[in-house]
Amino acid sequence: MSPFYCSSIDVSDDCWAPQLHTPMYFFLSNLAISDVMYVSVTLPKLLSILLTQDHWISFSACMTQVYFFSLSATSDVFLLASMAYDRYVAICKPLQYSLLMSKDVCISLALSPWLISLTNAIANVLAASLLSFCLTQNVDHFFCDQKALYAITSSDTTSRYTFLLCQDVVLASIPFFLIMTSYVFIISTILKIRSSEGRLKAYSSCTSHLTTVILFYGPIIIIYGKPESEGSKELDKLLTLLYTAVVPMLNPFVYSLRNTDILNAIKNIKRKWNMIPIK
Repeated sequence: MSPFYCSSIDVSDDCWAPQLHTPMYFFLSNLAISDVMYVSVTLPKLLSILLTQDHWISFSACMTQVYFFSLSATSDVFLLASMAYDRYVAICKPLQYSLLMSKDVCISLALSPWLISLTNAIANVLAASLLSFCLTQNVDHFFCDQKALYAITSSDTTSRYTFLLCQDVVLASIPFFLIMTSYVFIISTILKIRSSEGRLKAYSSCTSHLTTVILFYGPIIIIYGKPESEGSKELDKLLTLLYTAVVPMLNPFVYSLRNTDILNAIKNIKRKWNMIPIK
């Protein structure tokens, strides 16, 4: 078995796709759950608005959007960091992969993002729910974004904007720094591989994850890196739609296309399914 896909997760002999029971696909399954949540919390209301022209949303539904959007956004960045660590160990320390990526370590690296995200989401909902609003307000966004809510409240939002800035620094910048640090070591290790076939194999094991990181962080960096202006609000909406809808939709294609593990698993499942006797 290749060291880049060395699995430390035990699977039974009757498992239909044992090659997918590896840490990388374990993290990917968690990322898929987060992506489904991402899409489910924003797009149904947007589609409802487009189809029915009904722009109303209740306060409780708005807070629900704030909660699940914060939960999925935060979990995404930390899960991407966990996956980057997995790629770092697989390429830079292949002989220690089974030890460094044990079952307990994998569960910790997957559970920690969800616990951090849960805490952050609760804090965001509390910060938004205590704001004062008029009976009816127009949220200048296609979902209840925190910045859009802070812009229409009559309460003092100075402390909340400060808290939001700290969140951006801690919950987005630190995972991004960890991802970039991992890839510095990964690229350095790959360049030391003498055979072109070995380098290509190492690169191919990282391209899907790196593509997802670029697709996710690209719009976020543009949104938070450019200066605020009235004319930039429409661009913000477009970029937000990109990383809340388009990127989660592209992730399955990014990880499935040209992925022999998944293609072979599909063929194996199809073959075993056809062998099941029908009474």
